[in-house]
Amino acid sequence: MEEKKSGRRFTEEFKVEAVRQVTERGHPVAEVAARLGVSTYSLYGWIKRYSVSPAQRVQQDGQADEIRRLKAELRRVSEERDILKKAAAYFAKQSG
Repeated sequence: MEEKKSGRRFTEEFKVEAVRQVTERGHPVAEVAARLGVSTYSLYGWIKRYSVSPAQRVQQDGQADEIRRLKAELRRVSEERDILKKAAAYFAKQSG
């Protein structure tokens, strides 16, 4: 049984070099992942992230941050709306 390797952090340089082995040198993803001790899932994620230019990466990171912020705001506003709906129903029942 394979031991789970969760919680490991890799430097950006390590990730970029792993991506280069696949994209520039033509090594198979499974082979590179096994040699470096990472999952193929992680390596595919790194390929997706690091095969774009640094300027595009910064833009993507900014967009991802904005999406996270907007999702959190939507969750908060939805909760507020639900509370107000319940309060309106409660007070309508009390007065009627």
